[in-house]
Amino acid sequence: MSDFTALGTGISALPLLSGARTRSVCPENPTGEKGKGGMAVPDPDTLPFSPAASDLGQGWKVNPFVKVPAGQTHTVMDVAGPGVIQHIWLVADPAKGRSHIIRFYWDGEETPSIETPVSDFFAVGHNSFAPVNSLAVICNPKSAFNCYWPMPFRKSCRITFTNEDAEDLRLLTYQVTYQETEVPDAAGYLHAQWRRAVTERSNPDYVIADGIRGHGKYVGTFLAWTQLSKGWFGEGEIKFYLDGDARFPTICGTGTEDYLLGSYGFPENYGTAYVGVHKCAEEDGPPKWSLYRWHLMDPIHFAADLRVTIQALGWWPNRKYQPLADDIASVAYWYQNEPHAPFPELPALEQRWPR
Repeated sequence: MSDFTALGTGISALPLLSGARTRSVCPENPTGEKGKGGMAVPDPDTLPFSPAASDLGQGWKVNPFVKVPAGQTHTVMDVAGPGVIQHIWLVADPAKGRSHIIRFYWDGEETPSIETPVSDFFAVGHNSFAPVNSLAVICNPKSAFNCYWPMPFRKSCRITFTNEDAEDLRLLTYQVTYQETEVPDAAGYLHAQWRRAVTERSNPDYVIADGIRGHGKYVGTFLAWTQLSKGWFGEGEIKFYLDGDARFPTICGTGTEDYLLGSYGFPENYGTAYVGVHKCAEEDGPPKWSLYRWHLMDPIHFAADLRVTIQALGWWPNRKYQPLADDIASVAYWYQNEPHAPFPELPALEQRWPR
């Protein structure tokens, strides 16, 4: 039997013993090495939070957080493989989420396989906290981001956090738990890509993912949807163009509310293991929605290429479909073999700010 159980079947795999070794990267153990946690000695010149532990000394919460100056990049994790990330807990500022970028590099690659604003990666849009209670992602008040996407790597894993805000980030903390274990040849790498566009009434198709090349499976969608017209917005169909599909897709949904596993609109917020809808509570401004749909039990398999779109579509007063000009941002999540096709350039900060 293979020792690789980190991608097993959840609770049912817990009794299975293996040769895997659990490790964890955090500010108190930045390398994740065995027996290297909690070694920092209070030093206010190099460790900004260590004065709180000055009376207790080494081993007593000397370096639990880091600061990330404006314009700087902090390396969250840089370890050798093989292994698989099991859980990430990260605390930053949701109100600055679009100003903070998280990137994952597998096996020494030069361009990241995951590149998104931090909050959107954890299914929180619009720089406005929204609770998420799902199997893949959990966001707890008031700023605790968690994800359980299994992330295998073979040679190495490097994660960076970049602060593109004009202000220093005064507190960043995190814990990345992973297993040192063999990775089977069939295991793909997690990818995630952020996009944003304002749809046009003449062509209200929003592109969630395009240019994906390789063998893989699509596993999730997050949408940060800003309505720019009053009324209902959720009639648009999601479409998956698989393996050479041209004008027409292989998979075509029946509406946005249906893709979010709802019906007759979104009369209230809901969050489940696989899907969630949250309307941001704002006193003014256009309606904003955070929407997630995880394909954990129904992944979309592709052999060579993938394109995913969704229509911005509502109703006219005469009860006919109304193409919409809405402001939509998204994160697409998928597993695939490497190398991956180049991502579009991440939009500049001012093009990422929510309305």
